[in-house]
Amino acid sequence: MNDRVETIEVKSSEADMRLDRWFRVHFPEVGYSYLQKLLRTGQVRVNSKRAEANSRLEAGAQIRVPAVVRAAPKATASATGVKPPMGVSKADRDRIEKMILFEDDHLLVLNKPFGLAVQGGTGTKKHIDGMLEGMADRFGGERPRLVHRLDRDTTGVLLVAKHRDAAAKLGRVFQTRSAAKTYWALVKGVPKPPQGKIEVPLVKAPSADGDRVRKALPGEQNVAMHATTHYSVIDRLAHKAAWMSLKPVTGRQHQLRAHMELIGHPIVGDNKYGGDENLPAEQIENKLHLHARRLVLPHPYAGGNLDVTAPLPDHMRATWELLGLDAERYGDNDK
Repeated sequence: MNDRVETIEVKSSEADMRLDRWFRVHFPEVGYSYLQKLLRTGQVRVNSKRAEANSRLEAGAQIRVPAVVRAAPKATASATGVKPPMGVSKADRDRIEKMILFEDDHLLVLNKPFGLAVQGGTGTKKHIDGMLEGMADRFGGERPRLVHRLDRDTTGVLLVAKHRDAAAKLGRVFQTRSAAKTYWALVKGVPKPPQGKIEVPLVKAPSADGDRVRKALPGEQNVAMHATTHYSVIDRLAHKAAWMSLKPVTGRQHQLRAHMELIGHPIVGDNKYGGDENLPAEQIENKLHLHARRLVLPHPYAGGNLDVTAPLPDHMRATWELLGLDAERYGDNDK
């Protein structure tokens, strides 16, 4: 090491850690924007090569760290105006960090796990929105804002804005339906035809076990929500079940779940819409098999498209293996 730069070796316990996460562990005073600047200018390198913030590290890798990173950490934190931590536990912070699929100065894409609510509600104390609010110090000092929602038991791609202007721009992207969303699901039976469009208006129908929606009846036009879903069978298990690609045009509450029930093919494990009875195989875990697989939208700042794919959650991957479905059949450009 000299007085201008030092080289730090990645420990075996840090293997497969993202580079930006490694910096947050070793140099918590270095904000994401500043790290991006260091990477763009080549001041931070991995094995003498330029790297991206989301690069995965290998044990033994050599990380070049300029001396400026260690200089006056208190001044650096003060200059950025970063607020101190707001009491979120280390476990919650680590949980959010592990969810990150993509991050830049303006937005964040998470891989939402099963069973974790996106927002608070009656009896809901832990949710992603609250965890993110408590991590404002990590995301530049401003409260991150949810751009869209997923049900508690739906997994996959969740978009978050890191500041107010990004939230407004991304909100307009969704309002103009410029965001292409692809969900994967396992449904009971096999839809016929194997490709089609479902256009069934929905109305909210509160029940004892929480909110749900149903098909709008004649005379309910004033409260009905227009809802359109494109569907396609990717693969099937004889006549018992089908692996589906679902592409909602609109974004109504429970839209995909209600639409699949309405055509007679509820999503496996769906306890609100009839998918939790008579599962295609006894060994299938009785959890909702609905996953926000992919999100493609125009990036409001960088130009071009943001295109992010989330891997299947553990319970769906186990089901795919059980039924002999090839979860690796489609890569990052899957349809």
